[in-house]
Amino acid sequence: MTLYPRLLRRFAGSLLAGWLLLAGPAGAQSATAQRDVLREITDVVGLKPRFELLATSQVQNAAAVVYSGKRYLLYNPKFVSAVNQAGRTDWAGISILAHEMGHHLNGHTLRQGGSNPADELEADEFSGFVLRKMGASLSQAQAGMAVVSDEQASPTHPGRSTRLKAINEGWQRASQQIVASSRNTAPSAAPAVIYNRPAPAPVVATTNRVSQPANMIGRITFRSNPDELYYLTSHLNIVRLDQQQRTAQVVGRLTRSDSAAFPYVLVDGQQRRLFVSAAGAVFDKNGQQVAMLSDPS
Repeated sequence: MTLYPRLLRRFAGSLLAGWLLLAGPAGAQSATAQRDVLREITDVVGLKPRFELLATSQVQNAAAVVYSGKRYLLYNPKFVSAVNQAGRTDWAGISILAHEMGHHLNGHTLRQGGSNPADELEADEFSGFVLRKMGASLSQAQAGMAVVSDEQASPTHPGRSTRLKAINEGWQRASQQIVASSRNTAPSAAPAVIYNRPAPAPVVATTNRVSQPANMIGRITFRSNPDELYYLTSHLNIVRLDQQQRTAQVVGRLTRSDSAAFPYVLVDGQQRRLFVSAAGAVFDKNGQQVAMLSDPS
């Protein structure tokens, strides 16, 4: 998935996380009630909960994002509630959070590029593994994905049956570990014996600088309103920023087309279409240029 130098992963959520943090309580709420869930998830994989969980209506479902070096899980409470209701179990919502955490722990949020089937299946398998460790049955672990996933595969996401199979694989792997540990004699809890030994020679410390992935793909400037801030995200979402209100809103999406002249199509919430040339020029259905997609800086 390339448009200009490789599209940046999960920028939509990153951008929202930044604005939500600036907006304070009105824009996002730290999900205190869900913190125990995060701790349970990290406990079963032996990690400390180094994530911030934010409840916000600015995302449609849930997203794992990195902003200023910190990892966030954004989720829409209404979406999680609807998933729990449709799946007839609270495990459904927990599985969604576990899936997004799987993106963080597998390093997906640190790579450039948008969603892809391989990453989604890794996060699905992690979700199944974690929920089994937490005590969920297989049907409970699959309840959320059975509700939210599409039956047919897409270029970015696998189909429902494939995703449920990945959850099953993670669940079965955790179950095998639990059974194996119950059969074995508990290992000794005696600490290691520390022996005196010569001090090691001093080592000169070196620091490797790792450049953080950029958080923007591009900016869309409309001729009718050039001062309005629109950005293209790594999920190919079009986000409108309001600097005064410090809010971000997803207003459209960029999709691939089969046209060589216009390889991308911009579709808004009312299914209106604009056509994007390979050079980034944006045209309406009458062939008039209405905007330009350019570097975000």
